Amino acid sequence: MKRIVNFSSFNVFSIEKEVWDIEYHNHNFYELIVVESGKGTHHLNGLTFMYKKGDVFLLRPSDAHEFSIKNKTKFIYIKFTEQQLWEKLQSDKKSKLSKVIQLLMEDRSFVYESAIRNKADQEHLLQLARILLYEFSNKSYYSRETSADLFSAIMTIVIRNAMNNGGMERISQGLNQTEKILYYINVHAMDPDKMKLEYLAREFMLSPNYISIYIKKQTGFSVQQHVMQQKMKAAERLLKQSNYNINEIADQLGFNDASHFNKIFRAHKSKSPSAFRKED
Repeated sequence: MKRIVNFSSFNVFSIEKEVWDIEYHNHNFYELIVVESGKGTHHLNGLTFMYKKGDVFLLRPSDAHEFSIKNKTKFIYIKFTEQQLWEKLQSDKKSKLSKVIQLLMEDRSFVYESAIRNKADQEHLLQLARILLYEFSNKSYYSRETSADLFSAIMTIVIRNAMNNGGMERISQGLNQTEKILYYINVHAMDPDKMKLEYLAREFMLSPNYISIYIKKQTGFSVQQHVMQQKMKAAERLLKQSNYNINEIADQLGFNDASHFNKIFRAHKSKSPSAFRKED
């Protein structure tokens, strides 16, 4: 099966096809697909069902899919990473909706049909997706900020529909304790206060000593090793996708200085950050 790899943390574009010519595939990113026009069938993880104008599909990296087109179809694609979602979703919404977002991003809670059932929400989301496509493509003044706000609004509508479709009842099921802790680390790895063992232990109602021993026993890696893995993933993205210099990246990721960052990155990738950045 083909795997499509995208090194950009956020991308918005549209395609129009009469015949689907992309083989069955999955990705290394999350994908929100909005059907702007047309109809056909969607083959997703071995299941097949109809799609039509206004349908919205949220795909995780592990999901494999392809379309069969009956009437010429125009799709709007919004591709993003998990980190992008948490960075761009407005801060006042994060605390209120964090558990529902967690539900949305987990394979166990997968919704195969359209993520938007409400007719008015379908129309509103389609309008927002069209405006987002315009803002993202035209790069005018404040387009970046406007795109972030539009993405936040779109994801909030998706979250609202998940809540209305029984999402709240499923939140307490799904993840085991280890998965919940690792998901929390994944999301908050860049927040030094939330990564303190005392804070983490309080969040999961465990003692600081026990949570450290527990994660090491369950995964083979310490809490700090998991945090560092997330920082190195972020470092790789910043080196390839941003114009920040090494000192700025080190500062963003919470390292004491560039020398410390260089040492850790070299141990992780067997090359310096500068050498990694120069690679194709």
